[in-house]
Amino acid sequence: MTDTYDETPPIRVVLVDDHAVIRAGLQQLLGGTHDIEVVGQAENGAQALEVVRELRPDVVLMDLQMPGVDGVTATRNIMAEKLGVDVLVLTSYSDGERIVGALDAGAVGYLLKDADPEDVLEGIRAVSRGESPIHPRAARALLGFRSGSNQVQLTTRETEVLGLVREGLANKQIARRLEISERTVKAHLTSAFARIGVSDRTQAALWAERNGL
Repeated sequence: MTDTYDETPPIRVVLVDDHAVIRAGLQQLLGGTHDIEVVGQAENGAQALEVVRELRPDVVLMDLQMPGVDGVTATRNIMAEKLGVDVLVLTSYSDGERIVGALDAGAVGYLLKDADPEDVLEGIRAVSRGESPIHPRAARALLGFRSGSNQVQLTTRETEVLGLVREGLANKQIARRLEISERTVKAHLTSAFARIGVSDRTQAALWAERNGL
């Protein structure tokens, strides 16, 4: 009888972090699973793009604060090349502005380094399922970022996505219209829902209509 673990290819991951100790710890954590495989590493954003081009992983686990090309810029560069890769942020920073910057660049999830190891593993698996995992503290920061202003400040891409939700388009249709991945659409919706204070597409469509999107 064949082991069912062998029937599904592992999730191929590239680690991007400027600290070798962090990369080694993540390598050990991910290497202890049957369904996740670390196929490459990079210590900065410029190197990350080269590694991703060469290896075409499923998921890039991306730090944000790095010398030279930072994680937000690296994410934007990777997304621009349409390599079929999803970027999951893993960082120490939970301020709203940085979260918005990463999601707007194309990251599909946002985790914090003080998360439980199992949460990191589950975050990678969630991304592979097409979900957009966001650490609870990061989600609260998004809400605070929204409530800190008298007017909701959406990114250009979030505005576009909400406008298409108002038109009744499904995520797959929005992805085709904007020429981005369906998972990136989901990430923008997760961020936008938090910032406008709604929990589903119907409420989002009504908000978009009331606000002229």
